[in-house]
Amino acid sequence: MPRPTTNPYIAQLAQSLTSEPNCDLLLFSFAGAIFRKYDAFHVHWPEVIYRGSSPLKSLRRQILTAGILTRIQLTKTALVRTRHNIARPSGLNRREEFLDRWFDRLTTLDICLNDAAEETATERSMVIPHGHYREWFTPAIHISQVRGRLTYFGLIRRYKGVDGLVSSFLGTLTPGLTLSVSGNPSTPSLKEELISRAGSDSGVSFDFKFLSDTELVSVVTLAELVILPYLFMHNSGAALAALSLNRPVLVPDTEVNRALSQEVGPGWIYLFDGVITAEAIDAAILALRAEPPVVEPNLDARSWETMGAQHVSAFRVALGLKGGSVWSQEMETHLRQLGVRVGARHD
Repeated sequence: MPRPTTNPYIAQLAQSLTSEPNCDLLLFSFAGAIFRKYDAFHVHWPEVIYRGSSPLKSLRRQILTAGILTRIQLTKTALVRTRHNIARPSGLNRREEFLDRWFDRLTTLDICLNDAAEETATERSMVIPHGHYREWFTPAIHISQVRGRLTYFGLIRRYKGVDGLVSSFLGTLTPGLTLSVSGNPSTPSLKEELISRAGSDSGVSFDFKFLSDTELVSVVTLAELVILPYLFMHNSGAALAALSLNRPVLVPDTEVNRALSQEVGPGWIYLFDGVITAEAIDAAILALRAEPPVVEPNLDARSWETMGAQHVSAFRVALGLKGGSVWSQEMETHLRQLGVRVGARHD
């Protein structure tokens, strides 16, 4: 069963697959992946499999991962990979780089979360959008927003630009703004740097820890505006979490985020160019107050009611490809009828 720290995307996907009549879901274990019978192996973040919390645990995981990949290769099992990120994980050592490229070589079908990812996928790909979190967060108590409260939440990594957000916030001119930063920093030095940048400003508060679902809902729903100051953003579950809780977001100006803005409707997504600045923060909060959204964000295309069926379709396509099936117009038409957008690379 998913653990409390399991990404809600994975937990919701597991729930939707379990409800599919023609799908038997086996949750990951090293023993199961090596010895149990299955038709397709679905992976999201390979580095989670081959990285451990210590050098010895990492070595053990890397050996077991090599065993899984050997089994997949020898048995010609379909491997489906969801591409959450464009770039490879940072900081891979030589063994990890080898394993990551091995995953790439064995991938039968890529699932991309948006159209912009198709060019980085391998031989075959289809787009299944990232699902929303509305039902997932329903049991938690939603708190009324606090005027002027700006919020960042989620894991704190260098590429997410939280240090720049803190510095830029200190230069804002809109009266009454506060900044709340909640999440677990990747390193102690990053935590100390954020505290140092905030200095004695009482308008900045930190909660350096992993957030439970209940805490996340509280943090987000208190916000007037959620700010995700990423230096690079290809796809963001955090943005969808905020939108699922009916909170507007300020995010980088990218092709993906512009498309998301069109999808969800006016008043929900504000964009900044380059790195986050005080001017961008002021402009977003003033624009939000001048024309607040009048209806909930439209997330109909991201319903988990259809995600299970879409993924089962992807698994079937992967099985067909491993069996030598030709990627045909008929196959694309069938998938489109199921609501799956296809972006295959034709031979």
